Amino acid sequence: MKKVLLFLYCLLPLLINAQQQVLINNVQLFNGKDNKTETVNVLITGNVITRISKDPVATNKSMMVTIIDGQQRFLMPGMIDAHWHSFMCANTMTDMMMGEQSFLFIRAARESEQTLLRGFTAVRDLAGPVFGIKRAIDQGLQPGPRIYASGAMISQTAGHGDFRLPTDPPRMSAREISRPEALGVGIIADGSDEVLVATREQLRHGAAQIKLAAGGGVASLYDPLEATQYSVEEMKAAVQAAADWGTYVTVHAYTTAAIKRAVAAGVKCIDHGHLMDEECVKLLADKGIWLSMQPFGGPNSNTYSDPKQAADSKMVGEGTDHIYQWAKKYKVKLAWGTDMLFNPAATKNQNQQVIRMKNWFSNFEILKMITSDNAQLLALSGPRNPYPGTLGVLEEGALADMLLVDGDVLKNLELLGDPEKNLLLIIKDGKIFKNTIPRP
Repeated sequence: MKKVLLFLYCLLPLLINAQQQVLINNVQLFNGKDNKTETVNVLITGNVITRISKDPVATNKSMMVTIIDGQQRFLMPGMIDAHWHSFMCANTMTDMMMGEQSFLFIRAARESEQTLLRGFTAVRDLAGPVFGIKRAIDQGLQPGPRIYASGAMISQTAGHGDFRLPTDPPRMSAREISRPEALGVGIIADGSDEVLVATREQLRHGAAQIKLAAGGGVASLYDPLEATQYSVEEMKAAVQAAADWGTYVTVHAYTTAAIKRAVAAGVKCIDHGHLMDEECVKLLADKGIWLSMQPFGGPNSNTYSDPKQAADSKMVGEGTDHIYQWAKKYKVKLAWGTDMLFNPAATKNQNQQVIRMKNWFSNFEILKMITSDNAQLLALSGPRNPYPGTLGVLEEGALADMLLVDGDVLKNLELLGDPEKNLLLIIKDGKIFKNTIPRP
């Protein structure tokens, strides 16, 4: 008996590190790019899709193999949220300013697990202290999506990322940085030299892309929505530093003035853009610049008790329809995200923002946007991409991120609105995180 136990003890490390295969038979596969499905069998080896075939697929008998009967259900790529805040969606503004730090990060980690269970296998995190959470997820210590982290949002004084309290001393005389800066939510930088340093600091921590605040916001404390922030020269400093590392800059901006200035500085992505005019939308199309939009204005959008913030939010929501119509007209490169902030009770509505896109797009267009299109935006990180490989599609050689849905989502997008019930299988990086497929 002791010899058997000793043998198993010696064998255990080999079993843990052994490459595994997952074979999913008999599924209706939507590949993320084409408006159709086909009945196939899908083989995953390690974290990569190695075979998709209409014929039976053989497995490697020397590997640990899991065989799953897909029962003719709908297999699609994992969803991608291109504007997420892993830390700030899990905590309130009061939490961020005064809460116990360890508790805030535990909540954010817990929320990351829920994000994955809602079917989002990757997120582009556009401001917040998430490098530690990302590392824990990547090392298997914590379930969660792939995180393309920006680190701290870089903002000018009195900009969208200036979260200092009114009682804090002026920045020029302050001896200590503010609580949000200490956490890594945002960083205040004025002038090209400071912007350059702030950009390099985020790259040093492992940022996949850089986020600048180029205009006013709704959730921020001091800047009017119509404000234009950062000069062309200041933004160029960030663009050059990012390009030197092979990645890009995206900017928070709503208005035509802010967006045109950012375009002149060489940014590759605009996040928001709800208040720009038609000419500016065409400019983005002509320049090949991405527009990462959020379907603001619906029942599950961010809400504000302050009258000014509520009015600004209403204005932004009303601009959503115009921008989507113009973006379709000029064939702008469109990405989709949610930008949920400071309301932990509302994160469960992340999937409802997918459903809201039906106001402007077909089911296929939406599914393509939240999978393969969003993946193209993630790939702009180039050598700073923390997950080299192909995401957003189900094809041989792609990374194995996928969802098995109880119903045809091309015909009924609303199925994604109830992930607990309808997402039967969730696989990220070749690992099974949920399997509730009923026995035949």
